[in-house]
Amino acid sequence: MYFVYQRLAQGLEAAVSDASPAIEVRNVTKVFGGTVAANDICLSVGRGEFFSFLGPSGCGKTTVLRMIAGFETPTSGQILIDGKDIVKMPAHKRPVNMVFQSYALFPHLTILENIGFGLQFGNMPKADITKAARRALSMVRLEQLESRYPAQLSGGQQQRIALARAIVKQPSVLLLDEPLSALDPQIREDMQSELSRLQQELGMTFIMVTHDQNEALALSHRIAVFCAGNLEQVDGPKEIYSTPKTKFVAQFIGHSNVIPCCYVGMADGMHKVRLADGTLFSALSENERSFKAGDACFISIKPQSISVRSAVNKASNAVSGDSNTLHGRLRSIAYKGMTTEFFVEVGDLLIRADVAVNEDQDIVQTGASLSLACAPAATWLLANTCSSVDESAMLGAVTV
Repeated sequence: MYFVYQRLAQGLEAAVSDASPAIEVRNVTKVFGGTVAANDICLSVGRGEFFSFLGPSGCGKTTVLRMIAGFETPTSGQILIDGKDIVKMPAHKRPVNMVFQSYALFPHLTILENIGFGLQFGNMPKADITKAARRALSMVRLEQLESRYPAQLSGGQQQRIALARAIVKQPSVLLLDEPLSALDPQIREDMQSELSRLQQELGMTFIMVTHDQNEALALSHRIAVFCAGNLEQVDGPKEIYSTPKTKFVAQFIGHSNVIPCCYVGMADGMHKVRLADGTLFSALSENERSFKAGDACFISIKPQSISVRSAVNKASNAVSGDSNTLHGRLRSIAYKGMTTEFFVEVGDLLIRADVAVNEDQDIVQTGASLSLACAPAATWLLANTCSSVDESAMLGAVTV
């Protein structure tokens, strides 16, 4: 996807300035009543890294962020910042600052007073507070608005002021809780660029909570995908999108055909699985877990990896080498500009294929017999680890 490759092209993986972690979350569990909101979470965030917690509502991502901030206390486990356990440290003494979803600006204070408010509780002279606030305001490019009040600003401008107020104290880590969710789509896109620019200029560690997969993929060096209080996968954007490790990640990130199957074994360096109709597929996997013959499992295939072949055997999205092949009937077809979107019924499955538009493409009608082919290298074997996923929505379904 474009936003992934754009992010990689910027060389942002090299932007993480220090390999030693800024934050370590070690075996952290949080229980509310009888509900496990976070289950034995282990992760580390590097210095200068833009790290995102991604997942649906109620998955535990915000709970982990609030434990780092000091607004919640872990039931068990450790949270280390710069190697020091801060679980018992009050929130106001932690070297972190937080940007809230609601911005939380003081309506009776000017923009400059809002930004400098947190500096008033130290021994900093008033002149230095004003200087620091103006410097932070300059970083978000709103110097001309210092005398205005929050109600006089747009949503995007208020978000920038909230960022300026958070960075003025120069925290070791900046925590962002759904910072762009209240913005209109165009302003949100502009603010994504602004966040990326600011993080690179400051070299500060950012941890952002979001349920928006595009936002996480576009901004992050690495992403932690949460489901039902558990960590499903921690990886770079390209790996999260292209090589999911669990069926939840395949379903949640982008569009994927997730197909149930039975594990057969290894042959010629590939995993072999058998589909419900007996078709044998080859697949790759980066899962740490071991699969045994007879295990129920899933495979994931991205729609753009599938070649569509008509009865006269003309093909688009050509697949090199031996391919995994299915046969079915066309349910629907839609022109999408750069691609044509096919939905093909294969037994009880509905498979989506996104084919690049070209002049030689066959003209097919609903009900036509089609063959679908995919390279084994684009077929991924998945573990099933998130029990909260609706099975009926997963079995052979297309993630939209």
